[in-house]
Amino acid sequence: MTDRITAIATAYHPDARLLAVAEAAASACTEVLIVDNTPGGSELLAGALPERVRVLRPEGNLGLAGALNLGLSEVAADSEAVLLLDQDSVLTRELVERLAAHLADPTVGAAAPAPWDATRESYIDPRTALRAEVADRDAVITSGMVVRRTLLDELGGFREDFFVDCVDQDFCLRLRRTGMRIVQDKTIKLPHSLGEIREHRFLTGHVRVTHHPRWRLYWVIRNGVILVKENVRRAPMWSLTSILIMVRWVLLTALYEKPRGARLRAMASGLRDGIGGRTSEDYLPAGATTARS
Repeated sequence: MTDRITAIATAYHPDARLLAVAEAAASACTEVLIVDNTPGGSELLAGALPERVRVLRPEGNLGLAGALNLGLSEVAADSEAVLLLDQDSVLTRELVERLAAHLADPTVGAAAPAPWDATRESYIDPRTALRAEVADRDAVITSGMVVRRTLLDELGGFREDFFVDCVDQDFCLRLRRTGMRIVQDKTIKLPHSLGEIREHRFLTGHVRVTHHPRWRLYWVIRNGVILVKENVRRAPMWSLTSILIMVRWVLLTALYEKPRGARLRAMASGLRDGIGGRTSEDYLPAGATTARS
């Protein structure tokens, strides 16, 4: 399977870690496509790149879903699987081969590593430690996921009206509805960054807060609400968990993130538009194109 894997890496104002991502992917895959969402293009990608690496430069920031779909449109016809990567997701050849080996099982549609916090030396999702070494999951993050090419074609790619957040969860839930499995191999650890993380005192301990920019908070809530509406009957436990995660996010924002008023208003707008199935272009970052439904 590893002889016919295409890697797609998305980039937005990347740093030097992207070069390590490209080098590792090029050693494991037949081709590597980097979709540079940086408005005007990233200078980092203007220089020499490893063989097999090609950069796609849209006219503006397409968002995560749009960038992934652009990459999919350029995948070679003989590719059997696609490896999806963020700009800080370094997976060695050996780890990619181990992930792809799970696709030898005809019931598995996608295989994913376990996101790992290298600073704290722990799984980003602490529940991972309680799961089996290879566990069936309803949803995993996009980065590091290896997906059958035929499934990507069948599902029509990624949901562009979501722009950035919950793109992975929507895709995974649709994949599961085909009857195929998603497995996560927790022996394969993927160093992953959640952005600007800060620790705050909470009662007798500490709590970690992401401090995403205000526009991201809108998409977190809008897209999360839409997914719960669409999946509450099909996946009630996943939907309940998602609701609890969003409630926790709102509470932590109210307690620790400033300016609280502006950030909570962004979340309230996301809630309103999620319920109404609308999109506000006020919460697109500079240089972004309109999120398409």
